[in-house]
Parts: sequence; structure tokens; C-alpha cells
Amino acid sequence: MAGIDFVTLEVPDAAAAEAFYKTAFDLDDIVRVRESGEPTTGFRGFTLSLVVSQPSSVDSLVGTALEAGATPLKPVSKSFWGYGGSLQAPDGAIWKVATSSKKETGPATRKVDDVALLLGVADVKATKQFYVDHGFPVGKSFGSKYVEFAGTPGSRVKLGLYGRRALAKDAGVAPDGTGSHRIVIGGDAGSFTDPDGFAWQAASA
Repeated sequence: MAGIDFVTLEVPDAAAAEAFYKTAFDLDDIVRVRESGEPTTGFRGFTLSLVVSQPSSVDSLVGTALEAGATPLKPVSKSFWGYGGSLQAPDGAIWKVATSSKKETGPATRKVDDVALLLGVADVKATKQFYVDHGFPVGKSFGSKYVEFAGTPGSRVKLGLYGRRALAKDAGVAPDGTGSHRIVIGGDAGSFTDPDGFAWQAASA
């Protein structure tokens, strides 16, 4: 079984990005940054999600991110599935903060229960098989629409696949984009590039 230890975001200013993520989310070394001038336009084809336990945690994390310079994409609101919203960090990465609970379940906290990486792909079924072949067992699968992998017990980031257009719509952005994804995924599955151009590196590298 394979899993993700961290993700590295390629950013124009590493010091500024580190300061933003420390202030906004404080995820320790789960999210790392490195400077890169790799060109890219529009949607990069992925989103990162923070799953929390209650609405006040969503409000707190989104609030500090906006104060630190993030741009709102979908305002925080209640929906059929819970409570949450999406935003774009100053470096361009898209983040979603959400909870399945519509009511407070305890004292206010900024604790993040799960970090999830969703890749927007051209062919969900084909990319699903690619990752199965690389040691990622399927946890949930909804045909050609969505896949969530189980990962290893120690994996710090969950991995999922979604159709590119559907993922962009969920995030609140246009699906078009070109150039680098500007993300490198670090885990124990080795170093490779998937069918949609997402780069992986061995966590020990």
C-alpha cells in the first residue's frame, strides 16, 4: 500500500508562501514550498482540502487565510453535504475548507482532521488503474466520476481523483489552464509522473 507524506508547492516567493501557510493553516511540513519560475496559466488541475470537525473551525481557518492574502472563490456557506468554502492562496494553489457537520460539536478549535489532495484528470477510470498498479488501493469509487484511495495507515494526505471540469466547478474556477501543475507529491510509491502530468517523488529523496 502506498501513501502521501507531503506535497511541495512550487511558488514564486518561498519566504512569502511559507509565511502565508504558517499564518493561514499551520500544517507543519505536510505542505512544503520551493521557488520555481515554471510558467502556468489558469487552473492547475488540483485542489487541496482541509477537513475539520465543525463550522467554527472552517470559519477560523478561512478567516486567517483571507487575512493573510488569500482570495475567496466560493464563500463559506451551508450546503446539502455540510459547511465550507474555497479560496486561492497568493501562490495560486486552490484550497477548500469543509466539514460534514452543520452544527457545533464542541469547543472552537483549529484542528485539521484530514488533508486531501484531489487531482483533476482527463480519464478517471484510466488514472484510477494507474494508481492501483502503483500500490494505491481504492477506498471509494463512483464509476468514472470520483475515486478516493485508501492509502497507508500512516499516510498524512488522502488522495482522490475527479474529472478536471468537475473539480474546477467544485472549486469555483474555470477548467482551462496550461503549463506546469506546480505541485510535486512526496510519498512511498517512488518517483514517477502520472498520465495527467502530476509528478511524484520518493519521500526520502
